[in-house]
Amino acid sequence: MFYGKVIAGLLGFLMLGPIGLILGVIIGHAFDRGLMQNLQYGSAENLARVKRSFFETSFLLQGFLAKADGRISEQEVAHTEQLMLQMGLNAEQRKEAIGLFKRGAAADFQLEPVLAEFLEICGSQKRLQHTLLMFLVSLALSDHQLDQAERDALSRIARLLSISQAELDQLLRMAQAQGQFHQHGGAGSGSQSSLDDAYAALGVSADISDKDLKRAYRKLMSEHHPDKLIAKGVPDDMVRVATEKSQEIQAAYEVLRKERGMR
Repeated sequence: MFYGKVIAGLLGFLMLGPIGLILGVIIGHAFDRGLMQNLQYGSAENLARVKRSFFETSFLLQGFLAKADGRISEQEVAHTEQLMLQMGLNAEQRKEAIGLFKRGAAADFQLEPVLAEFLEICGSQKRLQHTLLMFLVSLALSDHQLDQAERDALSRIARLLSISQAELDQLLRMAQAQGQFHQHGGAGSGSQSSLDDAYAALGVSADISDKDLKRAYRKLMSEHHPDKLIAKGVPDDMVRVATEKSQEIQAAYEVLRKERGMR
């Protein structure tokens, strides 16, 4: 791939002479490299590698996170079992997922090389990294509490994924609110606690304008759209689980839309 170097080099030479030629070639090389990376990422072969990496990494880290506080609770086991059920795993895939979970929960598990390999395969696809973290947050909150060991483990994972502590905290607040909102009866409840949870579930404050509320809602729905998740490399069977969040987001928005009298 050399088109970028040729075009940018010629333009640079015509505008700035020999110095422009050199600068143009450097800029063109960067363009070619980025284009090549995008083409490689979008290939069927590489997409399969990304999906494979996402599957393996998610179950390894679920085991790691579940054991972070020293023991794996019944709720965490049930949550993982439910996840595999929702994914529709066959007997072989289920056996593999359990094996990965146990490896992640082992005392000698090394987190850094696993995430380094995940990032190498998946590149700079932030949506993949956030989706992976979303799975882990759901597991951590499966017993409706978050102890310090689990919080520290999530912070460590987020840091290795180059996700800021502020982003993680926001994701935790939204996930907790979505869970509470679901418990309070979702769209059927207009209580103040339900309204507060609805705002938190969308990651916004109560003083947001109608226009910005609708924009935030559409952005969240877009991020959880199945086609976009699949295109980024989230395995098809895990997309079913990830997109369930869109139902909670939609229910929260409906409560606020009705409360505000929005169309």
